[in-house]
Amino acid sequence: MAGVIVITGGSRGIGAACAKLAAEAGYDVCLNYRSNAKAADGMVSQIAADGGRAKAVAGDVGDNDDVIALFKAADEMGQVKGLINNAGILDVRARVDEMPPERLERIMRVNILGSFFCAREAVRRMSTAKGGEGGAIVNLSSAAARLGAASQYVDYAASKGAIDTFTRGLALEVAGEGIRVNGVRPGIIDTDIHASGGEPDRARELRDIVPVKREGTAEEVAQAVLWLMSGKASYVTGATLDVTGGR
Repeated sequence: MAGVIVITGGSRGIGAACAKLAAEAGYDVCLNYRSNAKAADGMVSQIAADGGRAKAVAGDVGDNDDVIALFKAADEMGQVKGLINNAGILDVRARVDEMPPERLERIMRVNILGSFFCAREAVRRMSTAKGGEGGAIVNLSSAAARLGAASQYVDYAASKGAIDTFTRGLALEVAGEGIRVNGVRPGIIDTDIHASGGEPDRARELRDIVPVKREGTAEEVAQAVLWLMSGKASYVTGATLDVTGGR
């Protein structure tokens, strides 16, 4: 399914791994980033060097106007056929009774509203009921949605629980309009999101609690995401796949 794929948070970690694999699969890649222009431009250059086509667009997915601008930039590349809702944030460890409202509002705005804003724009372009040609959406959730992340990141876990529900509901809503919607629930993955929570070595430190006794890689998550985006998953919608090493 060639065309343009929009990948939020596409400059690093799982998003960057998805961008690389999407380009290899024949997509033109429109990747979003919030602040790391150097990493985003590096990913665009890497895709171009490998014979692909990519564009980096700065913006905060929690800002409705930025999301509209992102998809307008994608339209300039061609027909949008896919969305990977990858952008997400967490904060430092805290109990719920220690969380200020500003933290909660930011987590929910980026992780939940950002996914809604992006999916809305993608559906408007891909739905056969609106003149589109169909497509696929994959939402990035987290094993924290099942585990709760008590005394750590209950706010993050709750936001990803909302994504699980959103994935199921949207999938049923647009199943008859040529759009498949699925989710991927990563577990302990070695990316720099842990550094933003103040624990850069978290993945390595927790590997022993994973049944397979190691942390996962961004590439392993991206492989699952791109399978769900592909025609090989043509009869899969409304599902969320755990990529957790058995945890």
